[in-house]
Amino acid sequence: MTATVTATATRPRPGRHPGADRGGPVDMAAARRVLVVRADNIGDVVTTTPALRALRAAAPDAGIDLLASPAGSAVVPMIPELDGVLVASASWQQLPGAAGTDDATEHALLDRVAAGGYDVLIVLTSFSQSPWPVAHLGLLAGIGTRVVHSREFGGAVATHWVTPPPDSTHQVDRALHLLAAIGVPHRGRETALHVPADARRAAAIVAPDRPFAVLAPGASCAARRYPAERFGAAAALLARAGLPVLVAGPEPEAPLVAQVVAAAAHPDVTPVPPVPLPVFTALIAGAAVAVTNNSGGMHLADAVRTPVAVTYGGTERPDELRPRSTRATLLRRAVPCSPCRQLHCPYQHECLDVPPGEVAAAALALAGRRPEQPGTPEPSEEISCAVPAKR
Repeated sequence: MTATVTATATRPRPGRHPGADRGGPVDMAAARRVLVVRADNIGDVVTTTPALRALRAAAPDAGIDLLASPAGSAVVPMIPELDGVLVASASWQQLPGAAGTDDATEHALLDRVAAGGYDVLIVLTSFSQSPWPVAHLGLLAGIGTRVVHSREFGGAVATHWVTPPPDSTHQVDRALHLLAAIGVPHRGRETALHVPADARRAAAIVAPDRPFAVLAPGASCAARRYPAERFGAAAALLARAGLPVLVAGPEPEAPLVAQVVAAAAHPDVTPVPPVPLPVFTALIAGAAVAVTNNSGGMHLADAVRTPVAVTYGGTERPDELRPRSTRATLLRRAVPCSPCRQLHCPYQHECLDVPPGEVAAAALALAGRRPEQPGTPEPSEEISCAVPAKR
């Protein structure tokens, strides 16, 4: 007779390390100083705003700072939940060989973090980023509670090592998942920014006195950028339909802005001189529609509830980053190489082979207008419309 053996141990979940998920809830109400880390781009910082809102509700008396990149730090004046910012071009966000990644820079950053007197470290990452360099920095700086997402072994570097959700999880939900693991409930899943009054006044000086569109042609890498000449053609179609277009970007993108304006060759398509990010955000907030790449501009539009037409490159899955707080249309082509995570497309950018007419038609529809000029097509079946989730 064969004996039946009954297993009493819980079978580990696939993708979960047996050393993970051992930390319990964190008493955030007792926290004095909290450091949240998100040291990449503008849009990534915008996606942290629901998590920061939840943290502020859980730790109303704590000082909450953000460790951010120079670009990401520009968002901080629009996040009322934050008390301060540490600006760093962090080595763990740089490509090999980048300038400023020597040991002296690392020691200087360690000294700054240690001087902050933090007792809780929250490391927010995308699925492809490692939290362990940051967690080790926190350990060396004497931060007693260090919370990370990871499927990889990191020993005792983190006090709360949390198995992350699936890689396709939206960045907002990923951050909230990490907080939920330490007992911090969410306070809404919508991104939100508070645009200062002085930024709104500065934007009003630049903006037309009638409905307009803002076109932001930049992105953090070439693989996400729709061609400038096509953006120009789309802008010209919007202008011909009676919707003036402001083309905007930071100082490094001034040549790109000029290319778009030149390609449009229309008097109602005009450049905006480089302005601080809060003023740029105020311009987007006042627009009837924004037109952007999968970039910081898309996230800013989402956070201020401006409808946005997005030329969405194949670098990421749409569900990881798509706008969910405003009406949005994602314009892209399905390709077998997506998501590629590339900085430069090694092919012919087929994922963004979207005619300018489709971009213009999507933007006009979101702005509540119909094309007024013959030859401007309605959106085709290949335009993907995202409807904001109600949460």
